[in-house]
Amino acid sequence: MSMPVQLTARTRWLAFSVLSAMQLMIVIDISIVTVALHSIQRDLGFEQAHLAWVTNAYTVGFGGSLLLSGRLGDLVGRKRMFVAGLSVFTLFSALGGVSQNQGMLIAMRFFQGVGAAMAYAVVMGIIFTLFQDPREVGKAMGAAGFVQAAGAAIGILLGAFLTQGINWHWVFFINVPIGVAAGVLAVKVVPADKGMGFGSGIDIAGAVLATAGMMLGVYTIATVGDYGWQSGHTFGFGLGALALLVGFVLRQTKAPVPLMPLTLFRSRNLTGGNLAHMLLVAATISFNILVALYLQQVVGYSPIKAGLAFLPLALCAAVASLTLSHRLNAKFGLRTVLLASLVVMAAGLLLAARLPVHPDYAVDLLPVVVLLGAGGGLAMPAVMMLSMSVTSPQDAGLASGLAGTSGTVGDSIGIATMTAIAASHATTLLARGQSLPEAMTGGYRLSFGIGAGVLAVAFVLGLLILRTPQQPMGGPPPSDPAAELAGAESIPI
Repeated sequence: MSMPVQLTARTRWLAFSVLSAMQLMIVIDISIVTVALHSIQRDLGFEQAHLAWVTNAYTVGFGGSLLLSGRLGDLVGRKRMFVAGLSVFTLFSALGGVSQNQGMLIAMRFFQGVGAAMAYAVVMGIIFTLFQDPREVGKAMGAAGFVQAAGAAIGILLGAFLTQGINWHWVFFINVPIGVAAGVLAVKVVPADKGMGFGSGIDIAGAVLATAGMMLGVYTIATVGDYGWQSGHTFGFGLGALALLVGFVLRQTKAPVPLMPLTLFRSRNLTGGNLAHMLLVAATISFNILVALYLQQVVGYSPIKAGLAFLPLALCAAVASLTLSHRLNAKFGLRTVLLASLVVMAAGLLLAARLPVHPDYAVDLLPVVVLLGAGGGLAMPAVMMLSMSVTSPQDAGLASGLAGTSGTVGDSIGIATMTAIAASHATTLLARGQSLPEAMTGGYRLSFGIGAGVLAVAFVLGLLILRTPQQPMGGPPPSDPAAELAGAESIPI
């Protein structure tokens, strides 16, 4: 792969802004639709059992395509893959907005997710080729971490304003002008890379196994709420997904040009970073959804007022990720910052596990969103940099796709598990004679407490697996092959 073109500081940061805008749009799109589901159900006549597919279809397309998209970006060029994915995402966002029936909307959401994966999978790989100065890398990763930490909260707030102020169609239409502008700018300012090409071959069988296994796995997790963990549906499809993924791993040990070289996982930081990322997301992703439900269904907030309740979370994530993260990472190391932020977020969830039926926002909820915002703003830059710990520029797209995949798997597991736990416990409390608001609040509390436990597991795994890199993070690899291999344990490109 060709070395990145030397760019001016202004061009690098403009390119980074385009990449971040796309990242934010994709992260927001996962949560923005949640607020609009009631209006979509009313207008298109969805049955309650099928309504979840408005979000599940996007998740299946997104999560199932990330790994393959990341590797294709390495082969055809990451800029080409980014622009192509941005185009697909924007097109199907527009088509989703004009959907007139259930089938069309669900299909558009699936292809919207595929387009999002095509672009999202290569974003981190491109970012790491834009900057050579470790301080610039730290600032860029802080901004990218803000997108990850605050995107869901921003999505809920934006979705409330669009749905209540205009109509649900605009949760899709909003992507179109942003996508078009980002596409035009991306063509002009994102540096082109040649890619490895298909001359050395591509593992088609591995691609089929990985994509089918991931899509089936995400589908299985996403439908747990409908069928239950012990149902034949969940067991059968889960076993099928596991068989496909095991077949993929076996294929990688024999393929002449593997889609995902298993030697990547020799890096303790790449392996530990992805595990921590998956558990972090699984523990916290459902918080936004469950608290939005709690505020509207138990406390009686309007959608816009519930969205505004998340504003301190986004502000704290901005301060932590944009102004503090790169300094703390440079001073204390990525491992230390990540472990400390996991403790902060666990404390936030433990406070959420004590939410009352009649809360005082300033006393009961504000400390929770502050802790989760600040912790997330520090955790995300660190965990993303650790997850990009590769030794070869040819693997940057794959590592980026793998990091996105670990987050999506955590997202699917977290939403399916935590919402199911909350609903099941609420049903049990109702049967014991509690009122509906008390039972619902009890279900949410249990879910938040379990989320804190998941973060504790992430802390222990991080403590055991992760290592503090011995050299600055980021920038293109050195031109000397011997230097490229030095310290290969955990230095990203």
